Amino acid sequence: MLYWLTLLSDGGDFFNLFRYITFRAGGAFLTALVFGFLFGRPLIEVLRRRQGRGQPIRSDGPEGHLAKAGTPTMGGLLIVGAVLTSTLLWAQLTNPYILMVLFVTLSFAIIGFADDYAKVAKQNTKGVPGKVRLGLGILVGAVAAWWAMSFHPAELTGELAFPVFRELLIHLGWFFVPFGAFIIVGAANAVNLTDGLDGLAIMPVMIAAATFGVIAYAVGRTDFTDYLGVHYVPDTGEIIIFCAGLIGGGLGFLWYNAPPAAVFMGDTGSLAMGGALGAIAVATKHEIVLGIVGGLFVVEALSVIIQVFYFRRTGKRVFLMAPIHHHYEKMGWSEPQIVIRFWIVALILAMIGLATLKVR
Repeated sequence: MLYWLTLLSDGGDFFNLFRYITFRAGGAFLTALVFGFLFGRPLIEVLRRRQGRGQPIRSDGPEGHLAKAGTPTMGGLLIVGAVLTSTLLWAQLTNPYILMVLFVTLSFAIIGFADDYAKVAKQNTKGVPGKVRLGLGILVGAVAAWWAMSFHPAELTGELAFPVFRELLIHLGWFFVPFGAFIIVGAANAVNLTDGLDGLAIMPVMIAAATFGVIAYAVGRTDFTDYLGVHYVPDTGEIIIFCAGLIGGGLGFLWYNAPPAAVFMGDTGSLAMGGALGAIAVATKHEIVLGIVGGLFVVEALSVIIQVFYFRRTGKRVFLMAPIHHHYEKMGWSEPQIVIRFWIVALILAMIGLATLKVR
């Protein structure tokens, strides 16, 4: 919205600042952060009054989690609200990738909200049926993948790009649509599985958002892509504004979600944030790099898949409990130990992912 102030500029005044993506990214970050601080406490009070007993806690989970009974959920509304406000205010709203990422974020937020609402209303851990959630997610992901594919440059349309090997492209054609949907839905559900401890998911999400903000900005500029030797994807630089808003909103949420959490993110937040990361990866043609940067989410999801598969085949468990962060809880690690160590892992993986921009 504020981007249109550039129409008032003669090229050498204050309004000219709004032409710069980096300036608007800073504005988006601060806007989202202030939004989180201003509306965090009032939102928590509303959720506490409306939800009564709060998010239901699994009786078969780690014993320490029973003390969290009564904590309200749907705190992801704070993050989504902050991201939406900051992006609408600071981004160029004619940019197709911004619109696509917002579409995915809001769609998954609605799916997550319905799931959280069902859990709270029924006071059990079963919300919207898994097949319904998955089907809606695939539909949203497919639309988003087709959307991105429609605006990719001709030489990259329907192509799967690889990090490090710039000339290696696999032509997927229209199969890119289900592939992109898989990336978006997989990211959404992986972040959802990671969201099991206070502050565990939000920091890796912010780290991944910062990483992909840099990637989006780099691949959207010809001078950077020429220097780095990566594929140029016009107009993706604007995505850094969304990423900056996500980081600001995430920090505002973390203020209230730090142990002991005053509010849980819920599926409202985790599905929306994971879906957004997947959509950004598809838009920037860095789907495989998401698997590196978001490697922590990948491991969390794989731990569940391995546990379920092995248990159905043998009746035995590979992990003491899945997802894997619960395994470490069962081993005796304290919650802060797990959270901080997983944050460190996420940061290391993000640095490796960023390194792929230059390694050729």
